[in-house]
Amino acid sequence: MLAGGFLLPALMPNAAAAAPPRGACSNPEPGRGVIRLLPWAQDTLMPQRAWPHSTGSGVTVAVVDSGVDADHPQLRRPGKVLRGRDFFLVGKLPGNYDCISHGTGVASIIAADAADGIGFRGVAPGARILPVRITDRESGDSGATKYIDPNILAKGIVYAVDQGAKVINLSLAGPDDDAPVRKAIAYAVRKDVVVVAAVGNNQQTGSGVLPSYPASYSGVLGVGAVDPSGARTSGSQIGPYVDLVAPGDGVLAATRRSGHVYGSGTSFAAPFVTATAALVRSAWPKLTAPQVIQRLQATATPARGGRASQEYGAGLVDPYRAVTEGMIATPAKAIPTMQKPPPDQQQLAVLAWWRSVGAHARRLTLISAGAAALVAMTGSILLAGRRRRWAAARTRITPRKTASSTDELPPEYLFTKARQ
Repeated sequence: MLAGGFLLPALMPNAAAAAPPRGACSNPEPGRGVIRLLPWAQDTLMPQRAWPHSTGSGVTVAVVDSGVDADHPQLRRPGKVLRGRDFFLVGKLPGNYDCISHGTGVASIIAADAADGIGFRGVAPGARILPVRITDRESGDSGATKYIDPNILAKGIVYAVDQGAKVINLSLAGPDDDAPVRKAIAYAVRKDVVVVAAVGNNQQTGSGVLPSYPASYSGVLGVGAVDPSGARTSGSQIGPYVDLVAPGDGVLAATRRSGHVYGSGTSFAAPFVTATAALVRSAWPKLTAPQVIQRLQATATPARGGRASQEYGAGLVDPYRAVTEGMIATPAKAIPTMQKPPPDQQQLAVLAWWRSVGAHARRLTLISAGAAALVAMTGSILLAGRRRRWAAARTRITPRKTASSTDELPPEYLFTKARQ
């Protein structure tokens, strides 16, 4: 056993065959080959750092989607994928099969066990998956709920809550505010369930803020997608409903039967956040759903848009920080206003003394300077009188030159005349 997950035998293509009920899948997704490389998303988030503290054990996560293939080698450990329920087909069929691999991929990102020689693994391998099948069509590429009956979706959400799911993953999004879905979401929120939803993939240049449901409903954690560089993927929708972002471009996930496939979109970003919520709910069982959401946002890695960005929300989800960091339960205290200290009377007295001494010194300096000037003037007068032998002095008058004299002409005028 590895920390946080069971070690499974090496996988072989088509080693296990999912067995949907007869006639349930008219055109099932074919099996895929095994991909052994470590995916960039797992390499970036490094969820294994959190596993010594939490693997999500004891937490049931509902995947309300196209079902989940319980036969996949990384999902078939006993108790990993529950029986679930199929609300799409009439009858009481289970939800633990998948025709199109969408729900299987989502569930594998959440809770796939480690396997020998395989780099891919889920973020919360100790969590249980409750498969709730509400569609047999691929809703992730367009992110549109218009292909899903809102009444069926609402029934699936209520069922998940009643079955004890502590976290619900909704990898779907659409522009319509459907009353049945809104009421089902409100029911889940009242029951202290963390609801995680993709924000959709319909963003285009200049399209502004698009509607997105169920991500826009109160209490729902909306998830956008980023690429390996941390930039928002071009289709990931922008709006106030974006609370966090997670890897969603070229993300590796399991497919029905035994293989893996790369997928893109907010549908595959949402389960990274869902799994992190499961880790937190397992490590901190006394936290309420709003407190779990607050923790996920508070511990997110800052993204390009800064805090509260309509493109990136609070930032990139961080499983390790979400599980391990201590949180302050009380609000931060206000910084007290600065109090001016009382004056130091002794220091004021010293300063007053120095001022008085300085003023007295300035007065003495002025008096001394005046006296010196008077002495100098007196000496000059006496010296001049003595030279004249005390006779009266006469002013010497210099004779005025006539107007014709060239001595009165300015130098520039003379220079000009000389050049002529």
